[in-house]
Amino acid sequence: MNIDEIRDNFALLEDWDDRYRYVIELGRTLEPLPEGEHSPENKVQGCVSQVWLSKQIERNGGHGVVLKYRGDSDAHIVRGLVAILLTLYSGQTPQQILATDALEIFDEFGFREHLTPQRSNGLRSMVERIRNDARTALATA
Repeated sequence: MNIDEIRDNFALLEDWDDRYRYVIELGRTLEPLPEGEHSPENKVQGCVSQVWLSKQIERNGGHGVVLKYRGDSDAHIVRGLVAILLTLYSGQTPQQILATDALEIFDEFGFREHLTPQRSNGLRSMVERIRNDARTALATA
């Protein structure tokens, strides 16, 4: 699934209860995060729910690197938000990650008005973590 498919599916759902159910369904599509990756270094700080983002850096055939992510959360809706973030960012180059404004896309979907302030802060923390990973990968490439 790509972000355009998610965008199209979201547009079909007018009711926010249906949209939340869809986000929860997206969370269920995440591959399970191995227990060893539920570690302090993978835990995202600034989230009320527990959130883990596991990063893998892969060489991209001599053309730099791509960052691949796996993620998990103990909250169903947050797990769905993680799934959307990974759709946007996992498998992308650091440059692509830094050029993609995930918060703008979440705003486009209407999340700003429909997430609690704590969840919004957690979402920002997740995005900032991935963007920091991208900046670090660029600096060390």
